Amino acid sequence: MGWDEFLMLWCAAWGVAALVGYGMSLAGVTRAQRTVQLTGRIERVRAPRHGGSRTGGISVVVSYRDPASGQEVTLTNDGDRGEMITAAWEGREIGVNHPRGRPHAYQFSHAPQEPGRAPGWPGFAVFLVYVGLVLLAAVDRGWPWALIGFGLPGAVHAAVHLPGAVRARNLRTRKLAAMDTVRGQVVAVLKDVSFDEDSGTSTTITPVVSFTTHDGTTVTAYCTSGLADPAAAYGRDVTVHYTPADPADFTLDRAAQHRWQKWDLTVHVLAVVVLAATGVAGVVLL
Repeated sequence: MGWDEFLMLWCAAWGVAALVGYGMSLAGVTRAQRTVQLTGRIERVRAPRHGGSRTGGISVVVSYRDPASGQEVTLTNDGDRGEMITAAWEGREIGVNHPRGRPHAYQFSHAPQEPGRAPGWPGFAVFLVYVGLVLLAAVDRGWPWALIGFGLPGAVHAAVHLPGAVRARNLRTRKLAAMDTVRGQVVAVLKDVSFDEDSGTSTTITPVVSFTTHDGTTVTAYCTSGLADPAAAYGRDVTVHYTPADPADFTLDRAAQHRWQKWDLTVHVLAVVVLAATGVAGVVLL
């Protein structure tokens, strides 16, 4: 099979997958649309054990009201239960999701979510169809078409999203400036050891920070950045900057967060420039 036939088969296969996905979305039968979305509330937080594992997230007890019976249901996040809860406090609202008719197969998410009707996989399939068409044009008409096909649309896409990136950066900057500051403590350091045949043994260190907000809410959260020598941090007092409306949004190094925001926007602008230059180079080389 030549490249032309392979790429045409590629486009046809992913095109069918996209049509099937969008058809299921319109019919309301996708997995997300068949999932019951509920709002749960953390009733109790179990402090992590120093030297334990981060697997499974912070152990919590969650309750929600069953819409069918009206009864209060109590759950735990023991085992594989969806998204790992990495920041917890009593009274925090999180998402509790389960397939219709199967409440025992519940999973948690960081925040309550509404069922979506814009499936991600069919959109990704459309993107793969486009990739195949660009490569097909490059094979038939010359490699500059690959520069044009990937560079110019990519530059337009990045440029369209640039104002949103600027707004997000400005919003994040305002949030960082408005953060409250309290004292906290590293109450545990978790250690996970994994083995891979290629890379060998690797160790993941996860400090756990506990702090109390100005309104008296005690937060327990994994802290994966901003802490020097995390392996030896057990019992260390730290300064915590947090967003009052959402204590899960916290940092130990506000200056580093500011630097990251500037770098992130710079990378976005450079992407626009590089992609546009790539597309223009393809046009020149035709």
